Amino acid sequence: MEKPYIIGITGGSGSGKTSFIKALKTSFSKEEICFVSQDDYYLTKEFQQKDDEGVENFDLPTSINKKAFVRDVKKLIAGETVTIEEYMFNNLESKPKILTFESAPIIIVEGIFVFHYKKMRKKMDLKIFIEAKENLKVIRRITRDQVERNYPLDDVLYRYRKHILPAFEKYILPYRDSADLVINNNEHFNNGLEVFRGFLKNKLIELKKEG
Repeated sequence: MEKPYIIGITGGSGSGKTSFIKALKTSFSKEEICFVSQDDYYLTKEFQQKDDEGVENFDLPTSINKKAFVRDVKKLIAGETVTIEEYMFNNLESKPKILTFESAPIIIVEGIFVFHYKKMRKKMDLKIFIEAKENLKVIRRITRDQVERNYPLDDVLYRYRKHILPAFEKYILPYRDSADLVINNNEHFNNGLEVFRGFLKNKLIELKKEG
């Protein structure tokens, strides 16, 4: 198999990356596109750096097992299969699944630090940035963390103000201008999704011909 086409997708917390990826997955098979999320490589709570108030900060580049993340993407690029345990965001009531990633002609890597990690960024053939207004991202984050992860509201708001926003401004936003495609998700990302979906289908045809 020829070297896979590598696409990176980033954006601030609450910008809609996860929903965007879910929508994409409905249009492509695992044999066509491999999706890898940085979220599955978070270090566990005891290894997270704490802020001045003693609260673990999961929004630093060091909060991710970067070595394992980069290693596994390299394996996929080489045509290998990767198996890891799902990260459960410290939800002790949920049982983690075993996730298996199989190499494909296109590999999409998503996460808040995928452009910040130089070794990862250098492997990308295309970079996508998903953006949304800050107030909308806050609302989406509250909804997600309260409903899906059962986090207290005070904790969600504290982390957004002290961890998430500073991380966005320092480690994510600076890469917006170097992205190949910026997708607006203030109201919806439907138009951007359709454009990108069409690009992927054409790219798969192109790669099949080359192969």
